[in-house]
Amino acid sequence: MRNDRSILLFSAAIVSILTFLAFISFSCIHKGNKPENSEAIGPTRIITKAERFTLEKTDSCTILTIKNPWQGAKNIEQVYYLVPHGAGLSHFDDSSRVISVPVKKIVCTSTTHIAMIEALDEEDAIAGVSGTRYVYNKSAADRIKDGSIPDVGYDAGINNELIFKINPDLLIMYGIGGEGEGYTSKLKEMGIKVMFDADYLEIDPLGKAEWIKLFGALFCKENISDSIFASVSKEYNNLKEYIADNIKNRPSVLLGLPFKDTWYISPGNSYVSRLIDDAGGKYLWKNMESSVSMPYSLENVYMHAVQAEFWLNIGSVLTKSEITDFDPRLAFLSPFITWKMYNNNKRISPGGGNDYWESGTINPQVILKDIACILHPDLFKNYELVYYRKIE
Repeated sequence: MRNDRSILLFSAAIVSILTFLAFISFSCIHKGNKPENSEAIGPTRIITKAERFTLEKTDSCTILTIKNPWQGAKNIEQVYYLVPHGAGLSHFDDSSRVISVPVKKIVCTSTTHIAMIEALDEEDAIAGVSGTRYVYNKSAADRIKDGSIPDVGYDAGINNELIFKINPDLLIMYGIGGEGEGYTSKLKEMGIKVMFDADYLEIDPLGKAEWIKLFGALFCKENISDSIFASVSKEYNNLKEYIADNIKNRPSVLLGLPFKDTWYISPGNSYVSRLIDDAGGKYLWKNMESSVSMPYSLENVYMHAVQAEFWLNIGSVLTKSEITDFDPRLAFLSPFITWKMYNNNKRISPGGGNDYWESGTINPQVILKDIACILHPDLFKNYELVYYRKIE
């Protein structure tokens, strides 16, 4: 009797273990019934710097979560399931949250997306772009010129019929505000998969570059995207350390240009403020925190900026005369007088697209070196600026 009972208990334990393992194996698919609230069991978290998305890899799929994907968004999470082609999808009630990977055809609404895709050598997958004239990437620009990549419009002007005709595996939206959800509702009804990209909201330059891992997951090139980010991260951190160890002062930096009578100031907890700090500078509004750019009067900015040593990212200007066209008083600022003005528009497409916002996103280490060279020219002798040019 005792032996029979032991055998029964042992068999029951084996069945329980096998049931538990089966549950783990199919957890990703079964959780798809409620994708908004799902959690992967035993995931591998592979994001280190980015704050606006996570990737949780399981044996069955990759769970992608986009967090607060537009300015002003709070407590919003959009969950997607990246499932290999050929895998069963019947367990998902909301098929709009399931993306078959690798994607073969993609529509981009930001040039940042193009740079990430190019880095993975997947430019041929780009089937549509918003604002084609602003594309700097040569390969994409050539395909735009021969008609292979059409302009799909943007926001309220997005061309639903054209996108439906393209029938992409995924449309990646760049959303300034929540109204983007309304602009894409018709496309979702038509069966088009839509994802919001929030890379532009990342504060850490490496966090913004880490979005290449999202594209790595979409194209099933995780190893390549991990390698690219590791290389960028290593070079950025090495430069940051070298700069910190070798500078003797931190020159003050003014950013931007007024629009009409208002000067929109980037806060101290912003992407560009972090770059200036890492490059050995002192941003004038470093101690001001905000989730959006702050509107100031020209007079208010002038009072703070009159003693600035350098002036960077000056709108789209190419010459000093263009600056005084905005307001003659700007000629009395110290950087204007000492010729210490540099703009991030050295690489411009024929249509006005700025590569600083395209490939610069995936190359923060190059931007960092540019700014450090401007602020501390002795650090990198004979270095030629890549994204920046002197205003003369």
